[in-house]
Amino acid sequence: MRYYMTAYEQFLKDFLQNPKDDEIARIRQETLTQLGFMQHERLVHFLVCILVGLAFFIGLGLALYFRTVGLFLLDLILLGLLVPYLWHYYFLENTTQRIYVLYNRLAALDDGIAYPNTSAEKLMKL
Repeated sequence: MRYYMTAYEQFLKDFLQNPKDDEIARIRQETLTQLGFMQHERLVHFLVCILVGLAFFIGLGLALYFRTVGLFLLDLILLGLLVPYLWHYYFLENTTQRIYVLYNRLAALDDGIAYPNTSAEKLMKL
């Protein structure tokens, strides 16, 4: 998913550098579809992060209470899963928000209106 989202973000940036008036509406509609896919992926990873995080903290509590090596090892494995999930969710969240800004730029081109958040340079540098 990392490559998919990064490639689509770059496609939008390239398109906005040299927009073709006859393609703006089509690209705008396609971007809404792609954002739907990305939001679904983001939601799934959010739920997985929550579940793995809950399992980690419950396991940590049990490991500290019972003081068994097996529970500590299980908790270590859960921590090994949680950190990459959080890292990936961070990427999904920030990339989706940058694509929102690119979509606003497309909408501004299509409608001829200066929408807010079309020049969010701080967000675009994430």
